[in-house]
This record gives sequence, C-alpha cells and structure tokens, in this order.
Amino acid sequence: MTDQPQASLALRFASLGSGSKGNATLVSDGETYVLVDCGFGMREAERRLAQFGLHPRQLDAVLLTHEHGDHIRGVGPLARRYAIPVYLTAGTWLSGRLGEVPHHEWVVPQSRFAIKGLEIEPVTVPHDAREPVQFRFRAHGRHLGVLTDLGHPSEHVIDAFRGCDALILECNHDRHMLDVGPYPRNLKRRVGGHWGHLANVQAAELLTRLGLDRLQRIVCSHISEENNRPELALEALTPLLSGDESRLLVSAQEHGFAWQSIA
Repeated sequence: MTDQPQASLALRFASLGSGSKGNATLVSDGETYVLVDCGFGMREAERRLAQFGLHPRQLDAVLLTHEHGDHIRGVGPLARRYAIPVYLTAGTWLSGRLGEVPHHEWVVPQSRFAIKGLEIEPVTVPHDAREPVQFRFRAHGRHLGVLTDLGHPSEHVIDAFRGCDALILECNHDRHMLDVGPYPRNLKRRVGGHWGHLANVQAAELLTRLGLDRLQRIVCSHISEENNRPELALEALTPLLSGDESRLLVSAQEHGFAWQSIA
C-alpha cells in the first residue's frame, strides 16, 4: 500500500480504513496532508499511516465530521502527542467526547476555509450528532467529496456535492439485511432512520441526482459488517454506470484503499 504521496502535485485521497470499528481518510494536494477523522487508537493509526509512508508529524490537520467514537477515538491522543491542529464544529466540541487538544480551529458549516493550498467546504448533513458536517475539497482545479454518515440525501447535500470529480460515499447497509439482522429494534430504527446511515439504494439515489458524468472515482464507504456486503453495495451502484465497475472502489475496514489521484 505504501505509495509516496510526495510524487506529484494532484488532489489525492486514501483511506486508513472505514466501517463501524474506525474511519480515517487522507486527503492531499501533494504538499498539504489532512486526515478526516481518526476512529483508530493512536498506535493503530500510527501503524496505518506508516503503510502510506506517512508519520503523524507530517499531518497539517485533522478534520472532524462529528463526535461518534468510530470517528474520533484516536484524534485526541494524536493531537496531544504530535501537536496536530484539530478542525471541528462548536457542536462537536461541546459534545465533550474529544478531550483536550493543544490547538483547535472552529469549523463553521457552509463557510469555506483553506489549509495551505487545500480549499475545504464543510457541509451540514442529517445525522444524529451535535453539529455534523462532511467535507468537499478543492485543489488543482479538482473536487473531492467526502460524504458519509448521513441518514438521507437531503436537497442541501445534493446541491453542495454536485460537480465533484471523485466521491467517497456511504453505502452503510442493505435494507433487507438490516431488517432481518441481529441488531435490536431500536438500533435498527436509528441506523435506517432519517438521521442515521445511508442504505445502498439511497446511495444510488444520491448518485443519480448528483450526476455521474464527471465522477472519475466513486468509493463505497462505511460498509456495515453486520448489515451489508461489498458486493451488494457494488450491485446497487454498478447499473448507474452502464455495468462499468472501473470507476467503483470499496473502502474496507481492515485495509481502506491506496492513494487515488484525480486526473
């Protein structure tokens, strides 16, 4: 998996892993490196970063989408040990789940900001957290959307993520598997509800409304190990691409995926 991210100046992205046991996404413009969330413990995060040839000290920032444990578990320890700035909404901070960090910056939803040459737009999403956001990145004239942990494809989300060149998209569950699966009834309602997680069919609906002509890469992400299978997520999205799976990629819990460059 090791691929030196310094090799070119392009908008690139990779995953340390994605799922209910931990989520972390790398985004780089070739000079700037940010980590979106870190749901892995510090040692495991260090190990996974090393697989990409990166040390935590090379990170310019950690961006937080929300305060759930599978997204923030390693953030505080990494930030404290390596003095990494953490960017987060006031709601995420007020949840009290992060702990102290040496340097934090406020993220205001729908207000763009930049970290060096990487432009970032935080977008409010429907999810059961204090003030959740997802992110749209721009560098070298290309756009990447990171869009996971949302209960439904709202009009606001559709408008905010149109025109991306690549999209990391939640395909959390198959509705039938969730219905007949082992989760207790209240958890099934939460996951499948308006403020929970996207089902495969909802991800397909969202893609249809966004339009697919410009998308070079579509990553099926945050796939539930209990309520979904990668082949079901791919089965839901492949027909939208006239059967062409070359643009589709799966982000696995254990291995994530290697660096992807947007041409």
